[in-house]
Amino acid sequence: MSRTTPVAPSPAHTHTPARTGRRILVSSVSSDSHTWNLVFLQLLLEEMGHEVFNAGACVPDELVVSECRRLRPDALVVSTVNGHGALDGRRLIARLRQEPDLRDLQVVIGGKLGVRGAEAGTHAPALMAAGFDAVFEDAAGTEEFRRYLGEAAPARAVAPAPGRGPAPAGAR
Repeated sequence: MSRTTPVAPSPAHTHTPARTGRRILVSSVSSDSHTWNLVFLQLLLEEMGHEVFNAGACVPDELVVSECRRLRPDALVVSTVNGHGALDGRRLIARLRQEPDLRDLQVVIGGKLGVRGAEAGTHAPALMAAGFDAVFEDAAGTEEFRRYLGEAAPARAVAPAPGRGPAPAGAR
């Protein structure tokens, strides 16, 4: 058998379009095994021009923290449909806000936040007080969410993760 040496693609084939939106990490809470909500959010956000990283379902809090450090997103979008979002979300946001390098990360949560159905507005005040920047109840639909991310302030400078240098120019 002959072996061939891989040929690097020409620069014309490696062009990546410039990102027009923000870098967003999408995740569920640790107890939520649902995935279609995450796929929907990823597609919605990509359609809006954002660069999206999908952490998947049942993401432990520590993995969310490490992915935020690794990816340095402009925002974290937490989605839940199992009804435990308010409980798990409060724990997750407390964990994120205790980290100096993640304290100012924009973090939003949405979906079915409680087990009693559409009790719109019942969980938002507590979740906002716990440290979320915005809360989107499942009954509200996507328009407010789309408007919020479309009108949100541009990405702020975020301190590099420990052991990493500054982000390359144009990386944000």
